[in-house]
Amino acid sequence: MSKTIVATSNAPSAIGPYSQAVAAGSMVFLSGQIPLDPSSGELVPGGVAEQADRAFANLRAVAEAAGGSLSDCVKLTLFLTDLSQFGVVNEVMARHFAEPYPARSTIEVSALPKGAQFEVDAIMVLP
Repeated sequence: MSKTIVATSNAPSAIGPYSQAVAAGSMVFLSGQIPLDPSSGELVPGGVAEQADRAFANLRAVAEAAGGSLSDCVKLTLFLTDLSQFGVVNEVMARHFAEPYPARSTIEVSALPKGAQFEVDAIMVLP
């Protein structure tokens, strides 16, 4: 099976040796998105709500570049530096995803790149 590298300028460039996403057959593996402004490469201002909103928007941009949408995501992993913000992130996620929601794991971590409070990665299956 061949793989295709997905890249878009509508989401932040990779900040390490990885691709924004890799498609293999109908599956697309989207790398973690932190709340970076795609045009400046800087962390968006605000708290976890603003950061989650930007990270989900970045994820949407990569999903669309791969030929899909957030509704094609079957699995998400959310990373928070403060799990007490779980409810806030749920509210933001509900604005970006509709039922039926993808499967999801949420993990508290001690730190994220560039001092972000939130990161999301996904697996998408194209129709």
